[in-house]
Amino acid sequence: MSEGAAVLTLEIAGAAALVLRPVRDDDAQDLYGLLTLCFAEFPGCFTDPHGDLPDLRAPATAIAGKPGGAFWAVEDERGRVGACVCVDFPEPGTAELHRLYVRADLRRRGLAERLVRLVEAHAAGQGARRVVFWSDTRFTNAHRLYERLGYVRAPGTRDLGDVSNSVEYFYAKELGAG
Repeated sequence: MSEGAAVLTLEIAGAAALVLRPVRDDDAQDLYGLLTLCFAEFPGCFTDPHGDLPDLRAPATAIAGKPGGAFWAVEDERGRVGACVCVDFPEPGTAELHRLYVRADLRRRGLAERLVRLVEAHAAGQGARRVVFWSDTRFTNAHRLYERLGYVRAPGTRDLGDVSNSVEYFYAKELGAG
């Protein structure tokens, strides 16, 4: 699936078969809905499509402008986006994971891990030697997953100054490690 164009059926515990496919521009509403559901779990965490989520207005178009980048959606049995993940390449040899979100009813079944592994495989296929990303300090369950998968949190944080007053941790993993 390194090309970003394949469609795959995913089997996860306790769920109907899911479809993994590249995002389309018409996924924008579903993606906003997914992020809104995920953010609503954290007090003071909001989605602001006009200010801090401009790439989601036309997600396929946005990622197409990033050489080697890929953005995948996971559809549930009703065709709704229930998870997503994105990767791009901010500098040679480095992939950056973005937009890993899984709807609450699809969690704790290995889906997020599979999506991280997909990003890692795609990154390696594009010649990246490491994967990096920023994650909101409130996303503690996600941090446990990342650390279990071999990602290391760097000291310090960054303040985004967004509508949610987001503060983020930086994570990195050398590919081939962990």
